[in-house]
Amino acid sequence: MLAYTIRRLLIAVPILLIASMFAFALVEVSSDPINTYRNQLEQNAAADGSGTEAIDASVELFKERNYYDRSIPERYWLWLTGIGGNGDIGLLKGEFGPSLRVGYDINDQIGKRFMITVRLVLAASLFAIGLAMITGVISAVRQYKKVDYFLTFIGFVALSMPVFWLAQLVKNAAVSYNKATGTDTFATYGAVTPGDISGYSTFEYVLDIASHLILPTLVLMLSGYAAASRFQRSAMLDVLNSDYVRLAKAKGLRNRTVMRRHALRTALIPMATLAPVAILASLGGAVITETIFEWQGLGRFFIDALNNRDPFAIQSFLIVSGALTVLGILISDLLYGIVDPRIRYE
Repeated sequence: MLAYTIRRLLIAVPILLIASMFAFALVEVSSDPINTYRNQLEQNAAADGSGTEAIDASVELFKERNYYDRSIPERYWLWLTGIGGNGDIGLLKGEFGPSLRVGYDINDQIGKRFMITVRLVLAASLFAIGLAMITGVISAVRQYKKVDYFLTFIGFVALSMPVFWLAQLVKNAAVSYNKATGTDTFATYGAVTPGDISGYSTFEYVLDIASHLILPTLVLMLSGYAAASRFQRSAMLDVLNSDYVRLAKAKGLRNRTVMRRHALRTALIPMATLAPVAILASLGGAVITETIFEWQGLGRFFIDALNNRDPFAIQSFLIVSGALTVLGILISDLLYGIVDPRIRYE
């Protein structure tokens, strides 16, 4: 297992390298910060009636500070390694690069926001996969019964609802309930209670985080659960119709024993493949959910970077997302060896 894990980590290195190339190229061809900055200076100069003599000098300083005075290959190499930079750039050095926004530290922002998004994505993914496994197995065991039709209907309803619409609907419903009852039953703003919480005990702090986690987790869970439940139902039906399950029943084993020892474990194997996909989907949904619920996580960081046309900030989000995806796929492969006894890593 250890040797296999090391091999997979080594394979992940060129994958992340290719991902960094794509991230850099996409941002490079979709933005022109130099002309944007020049246009801003010209508009400011026209608004206050000042001259335009200093515009060219400011643009040159802007290009030098943000490394736009170098060629595209040089900028990519600089962003990757940091060699020849000013100490504020280089992925291999743990530096994502300078922000176009004055006083905005990309490394500091990602460090603050990373765990906020991780706890939302992990909570939503775990609940979505857990609920999908339960409902998928029940639907398969009770195929074409009322409970199967009911769960199928709920799954298709959840699958058809866009994340942005569902998030806004849940938030509005929670706000209306709070107003109608005159309470703060549901936390609808931020990842924690705004203001000074230094007087909170550890239990109160954890409880506050959990209360703010409920609604965004519910949104991401419902959007991720629907497809996974259908996937689990199909996998369970394949196992129930297999020869070895029919043989176990023919031997006189109790139905509960057949389900637990023979059918269920095998039917859960495909979910190990779906886990990283669910996490990636939750990460994409978190961009919208965090914006609606005013969470200051990586999703909101990405939206702010897009709105401000901040190239290094956009690239940093893309490469962090890519690293999390590669890690999720590795965990998925390792889970195969746990849930499937036929697989042994040499």
